[in-house]
Order: sequence, then structure tokens, then C-alpha cells
Amino acid sequence: MGSVKDLKIIKEATSENHGAGRFIYSDRYSVFDWGEMPDLITNKGTAIAILGSYFFEKLEQLGIFTHYTGLVEMDRAKKLADVKNPSNIMEIKLLRVVKPALSGNQYDYSMYKYEKGGFLIPLEVIYRNSLPPGSSVFKRLKNGEITPRDLGLNYMPEPNQKLSTPIYDVSTKLEITDRYLSWSEAREISGMTEKEIEEIKELTNTVNNLITEEFARIGLVNEDGKIEVGYDLNRSLMVVDVLGTLDECRFTCDGLPVSKEIARIFYRDTEWSRAIDEAKKKDRQNWKEICRVKPEPLPLKLKQSISQIYAGCTNEITGREWFKDIPPMNEILKEIKVQLGL
Repeated sequence: MGSVKDLKIIKEATSENHGAGRFIYSDRYSVFDWGEMPDLITNKGTAIAILGSYFFEKLEQLGIFTHYTGLVEMDRAKKLADVKNPSNIMEIKLLRVVKPALSGNQYDYSMYKYEKGGFLIPLEVIYRNSLPPGSSVFKRLKNGEITPRDLGLNYMPEPNQKLSTPIYDVSTKLEITDRYLSWSEAREISGMTEKEIEEIKELTNTVNNLITEEFARIGLVNEDGKIEVGYDLNRSLMVVDVLGTLDECRFTCDGLPVSKEIARIFYRDTEWSRAIDEAKKKDRQNWKEICRVKPEPLPLKLKQSISQIYAGCTNEITGREWFKDIPPMNEILKEIKVQLGL
């Protein structure tokens, strides 16, 4: 399925019927679009499956359609309140994935103009409540790919900029290397109307507010995150994949990242990171094959601390001790600051 989770198909999706499947969340992780890294983060997959289930159930309470069926225990999909033991398996409804054809360096999205329902929208929608130092926005501004005006700003933002109004960004989802789009480009390739694009933005705003409120309860700031969406058989929006986890969002506590951004910080100034940048400049499609350096494993203590962050967040947000003997979040974060030299 991907670098961090696998998909077991129970029933194939068609244009007339939703399919059924199960996500098996692994302890793998990925940074910089590399794919599977050389380490495993203990309990990561289970923590994400549980936290993702929690947020899907919250959305359903708000009347928002999702592809979530339940968390799997004893080979049965159950709501979280009925689950007795931690599980890394989530049962979902499946949509068709209509992949754009690649010819040379160009993708053909013309088929989406004729699709009516029951498919994954080929976009990833990103909300930004602030612009932390690691935000891709700064690289895009520096490279001239966007201007402040494209972000709805009348000034050049600075690192740690808090935004009075969230920015809603959009990128491709089904290309070899995802690329950012303007909203007009997103509408064109997806075959959507202006009204449907606005509906996606409104949905993203609802998700953003929910995640922000939930994490504020445990003292974390929701800096940015992403959602993926599809259309059900009636062409109603459906939230898919997973949301509200430390892989989909970037959270901070007193300015310290509380997400897989911790691993990104460790790797950002490495020879491997610089080699990735060089490879992407040479070939946006095949950069991984020509990258001359491979990533080194994380230091053991840092890997253990990241594991505790995943487990601790899930415990505290859901209000259940799914994972035993996890130190308080403030203690874990103090240790991470020392390990990263911050």
C-alpha cells in the first residue's frame, strides 16, 4: 500500500459499489518522501490506528461522511468504546483509485471529467494555522514557486508566523512525487466545479477546527496537517485515509515539534538530506533512484522517545491508557530537546 501502512482488500470497489478493506498500520515511518526508513518506531502503527479511529468517530458525530468502519479486534470491526485491546488494524470502505496516465513528464487527468462518484479525489488538502521553520512554504517562497499573495498574504511571512486565518493549500496525490498546485489547477485536473472546490475547503476547515480543539486540551498547538477526500457513490464528499495523527499533522508544545517532524529535524542537516535535494533538482520523477546517499538509522534513545510521543498522544487524546508505563508528555519532550540539542 505505502511506506507506512498496508492494505488488505476484502472486496474490490466498483463504480456501483463501495469496496471493503483493512489498513494494517505498521511501525515504519517515512520522511522527505523517501519511503520506508531503516528503523521501526515501536507502537507507532497501533497508536495511529487508534487515534485515527477516534477522529473518524468524532467526524461521524458531526454528520460528516468517512470511509471508516471500525477498529478490528478478534477479526471484527468495532467502535472504539467496544474495543478491549490495542489494535493496528482499521476496517474501511474502499473507493476506486483512478490513476492519471503518465506520458513523458506529463500526467493526463482528462478521465476525471467523466467520473461521477465512488472514487478517490486525486488531491491532498493541507491546512496551515502557522508557518513553523520546517514548513515547505518557505522553500517554495525562496525558489519563487509562489508569492505571499498566492497564500492570501500581503507580507512576506517569517518562521513561526502565526496566521490569523488558516491557509488552505493543495497538492497532487497520485503522482510519483507530489507537487503543489494552485486551486484553479486542482479544480482543472480533478474535474470539479468551483462550488465543489469550496466544499472541500469548508470540510478541511471543519477538520482543522476539530483537531485544533482536541489537541489544545492536552497543551499542543495544531500547526498544520492534511486530509484526503473522495466521492461516495452519490458524489458526496467522504474523508478517507486517516486524519489527526502525528503523521498527518504537525503539532508543537512550547515551540518543540510533537510529531514525526522530530525525525525530520534530526535528518534535515545530514548529507542524506542534501543529496535528496540535489537528486530532485536533476530528476523530479526518478530522484530516489539517483540519490547517492542512503539514510542512517536514528539514535536508539531518540527512537525510543519518538515511540513514547506516539503512544502518549494517543493515550491523552482518547482518555484511555492503551499503552502502559508512558512518561508524562512534558518529560518526554524535555528529553527530546536534550537529544536534539535544542
